[in-house]
Amino acid sequence: PVNLFEQFQRVANAYFLFLLILQLIPEISSLSWFTTIVPLMVVFTITAVKDVTDDCFRHKSDNQVNNRQAEVLIDGRLQNEKWMNVRPGDIIKLENNTFVAADLLLLSSSEPHGLCYIETAELDGETNLKVRQALPVTSELGADIRRLAEFDGGVVCEPPNNKLDKFTGVLFWKDNRYSLNNEQMLLRGCVLRNTGWCFGMVIFAGPDTKLMQNSGRTKFKRTSIDRLMNALVLWIFGFLVCMGIILAIGNSIWEQQVGAHFRIYLYWSEVVNSSVFSGFLTFWSYIIILNSVVPISLYVSVEVIRLGHSYFINWDRKMYYPKKDIPAEVRTTTLNEELGQVEYIFSDKTGTITQNIMTFNKCSINGKTYGDVYDDLGWKTEINEKTVPVDFSFNPLADRKFQFYDHSLIESIKLGDSMVHEFFRLLSLCHTVMSEEKNAGELIYQVQSPDEGALVTAARNFGFIFKSRTPETITVEEMGKLVTYQLLAILDFNNIRKRMSVIVQTPDGQIKLYCKGADTVLFERLHPSNEELMYLTSDHLEEFAGEGLRTLALAYKSLTEEHFKEWFKILQEENTSLDNRNEHLAAAYEEIEKDMMLLGATAVEDKLQEGVTETIASLSLANIKIWVLTGDKQETAMNIGYSCHMLTDTMNEIFIVTGHTVMEVREELRKAKERLFGQSKDLSNGHVFCEKMQESKQGSVLEETVTGDYALVINGHSLAHALEADLENEFVEVACMCQTVICCRVTPCQKAQVVELVKKHRKAVTLAIGDGANDISMIKSAHIGIGISGEEGMQAVLASDYSFAQFRYLKRLLFVHGRWSYFRMCKFLCYFFYKNFSFTLVHFWFGFFCGFSAQIALDTSYWTAINRFFVLGSIAVYFAILFAMHSDGIFVIFPNHFPFVGNARNSLSQISVWLVILLTTVVSVMPVITFRFLKEDLNPTITDQVRKLQKSRRKQKPLQNYIPRVYRRNSRRSAYAFSHQEGFGELITSGKNM
Repeated sequence: PVNLFEQFQRVANAYFLFLLILQLIPEISSLSWFTTIVPLMVVFTITAVKDVTDDCFRHKSDNQVNNRQAEVLIDGRLQNEKWMNVRPGDIIKLENNTFVAADLLLLSSSEPHGLCYIETAELDGETNLKVRQALPVTSELGADIRRLAEFDGGVVCEPPNNKLDKFTGVLFWKDNRYSLNNEQMLLRGCVLRNTGWCFGMVIFAGPDTKLMQNSGRTKFKRTSIDRLMNALVLWIFGFLVCMGIILAIGNSIWEQQVGAHFRIYLYWSEVVNSSVFSGFLTFWSYIIILNSVVPISLYVSVEVIRLGHSYFINWDRKMYYPKKDIPAEVRTTTLNEELGQVEYIFSDKTGTITQNIMTFNKCSINGKTYGDVYDDLGWKTEINEKTVPVDFSFNPLADRKFQFYDHSLIESIKLGDSMVHEFFRLLSLCHTVMSEEKNAGELIYQVQSPDEGALVTAARNFGFIFKSRTPETITVEEMGKLVTYQLLAILDFNNIRKRMSVIVQTPDGQIKLYCKGADTVLFERLHPSNEELMYLTSDHLEEFAGEGLRTLALAYKSLTEEHFKEWFKILQEENTSLDNRNEHLAAAYEEIEKDMMLLGATAVEDKLQEGVTETIASLSLANIKIWVLTGDKQETAMNIGYSCHMLTDTMNEIFIVTGHTVMEVREELRKAKERLFGQSKDLSNGHVFCEKMQESKQGSVLEETVTGDYALVINGHSLAHALEADLENEFVEVACMCQTVICCRVTPCQKAQVVELVKKHRKAVTLAIGDGANDISMIKSAHIGIGISGEEGMQAVLASDYSFAQFRYLKRLLFVHGRWSYFRMCKFLCYFFYKNFSFTLVHFWFGFFCGFSAQIALDTSYWTAINRFFVLGSIAVYFAILFAMHSDGIFVIFPNHFPFVGNARNSLSQISVWLVILLTTVVSVMPVITFRFLKEDLNPTITDQVRKLQKSRRKQKPLQNYIPRVYRRNSRRSAYAFSHQEGFGELITSGKNM
């Protein structure tokens, strides 16, 4: 029933059902009802089978997730249970590297103090580890199954919602109340890392989990061509009614003047004496006869073409990823032509644009850069497959995947350059990485940030190997010698400080502070003697940033024991303060982090997926706007924007919105709008564009008034205000006038809201692409959803309409398959309507020659055969010719010729279209009318001559004079008197003629 309801959303299907009902009335139908019901059932069956097939694939994928096993504590024993059977209140055991089955309250873990580490890539796209800690009162339960089975605590909490970073609740246990927040929660979709085991109590399960709350409901997606066809069917039905009315009026007039003399000869059970009623019946008869103007076969043909296009995508070898044996896959076959109408692309960052792999690429140490490769003449050369990397065979603990090509750096280390040694010593100490040695010589690092992992791995390969840590010590193997440092303090990183420091004591008693952070922050805290080195390093940093690399500056400071003890005492006091603790701690950090000595800088490459930069450039040429919606912090997102050239130094301006209140966000958007139109006014000889803004109601006109390239970067907390009803218009207006938009720290729900906002205000076709569970709601909200088969699981793929392995395949999907599908579908529809209008107008014209009697000019079986021949034959010829004329290479070479955007919905509003229709009608009808009139005058048939004579006699009305009748006797004469031969009486009686 649901499928039938969806199918009847198509106006044509309801129209055919109405025709079927009319054909069941024998008084008005001259066609058998079989001619409609059989094709209609075929259409419904084919569409239903296709929909069932799509749903089966999704159902199969859902079953794989629902049938995953979890260890649940039942009746005092751990038993395997399916995810679908997990209920709130159940206690679950999780092992290391396993997915969390539901939203859990952490009770205990294998780590001290009830700590555990999770990876939230499927929730927010971040692969760095996050820490969760159980309540002290529950962490004592440990792994004691008996005590866990006796746990009878109750939780009162907020209702299910989609806020990933907030949780409010209270645990009631043993007559006590314990406050709960997000720090004690393990959300579904997380992965347990670096933790042997943990136990948790289910708070929310199934659709109530925060992951599912962010997924959004699945919507039935229709293309713009479907919507256009619905509108066309209504217009054509109106045209059909007009033709029926004209023919019904003609029937009434003909019946009144001519038909009345012939009614007695008709096989009617009851003679219709009213010409008006006869016209009424004829109207419905012609509605049935002329119904071919909207044929049922149209929708079957459209579905077949869409299916063919889907197979073209599935079979495309240029969208096949051999490394992982992943082909492109069409999961929804009804959206192919919509690919040729895309105007906005919403993309995730981590795992979609980037590989989420950080590599140590270059560095600057004491004013000298390392990382570039030079030839014998001293010229810089490009690094390629033939370039020989540095040999790290001297280091048995080196990471074999790490590659570096500048041999001079390893030579400096071997020569004992003190600054180079101090540089890598800082990298091996100043971090929060945790190490795990599974086998002898096999180190595995668990990192909170991929940047830290890249830097620690680089130090490891160059001989400064971070081995292990405890709360009080850090152990490093320096050039084969094991050194243990006392960890005195960690001054952690945050978005305001933009730096991190550690204070350690060396084995010989020296106290040192090592710091790494953003150059803009670190340079302000250097000792004045570093000025010359700072300028030189700053030039190197600009060079690195120009190559799209992520940079950090490094510095150190030697501390006296007295200075450190005095400062540490202040730090402990601030740690115990109740008011403004964070501000006091920041002030204490500022006190120690000054007058530092500059060591150099690092340049890390966040590796983009292959072909991302070229793909984004081509999409921009095709006038497609790209919005990046990511859960990462602002600095990371902007660095990636520069790496893939979405952001460039040549842009007129990059607007950054970071307001924390509605008023602040409104003011920042207002200033951005003023800058946009103010600069446009300056660049256009003083034309006032504000007047155009007030006069124009179309967003496209506003966009045309802005000259230059602009970008908008907005944070998640600012976006929450910008999406409110009173600000959404201003936000969309400013954002859509920018070439690039980057939204940082956004939740999955906010991603979907941004997509819905553009759909609502721009009426444009949107495409969302992502690879994680945090992208599902965005993928479902967009007109077209694409899942990347990447590193973050298959959740996005399961919810998508199309899937492939690499972002670069998006260019071919849109420029080749999207353009082909849209172009072919439009051509097919034009031809189909032309063919059926031609057939229908034949019957309309024939009505004027058959007394408007609702008779068919062509036998239906004949038309069916002709129809099949022309449809199948024309499709074959069409594909044969246009395959050569529209090759895939042309659209890749000329991406700016890609868009046909808006052709479908704007075509009927163009005066030229209606003028062509009128001229075509006149040109088609006038020759026939002219020929008929000329033939009647120049070469009339006998019938024409008789009609002409009758008309002339009617015009010559005789005088109605009374002539008196004269009676004569014997004037009667027999008719047989005029016969010249005998009659046939004898012949008849003889029987010879029988």
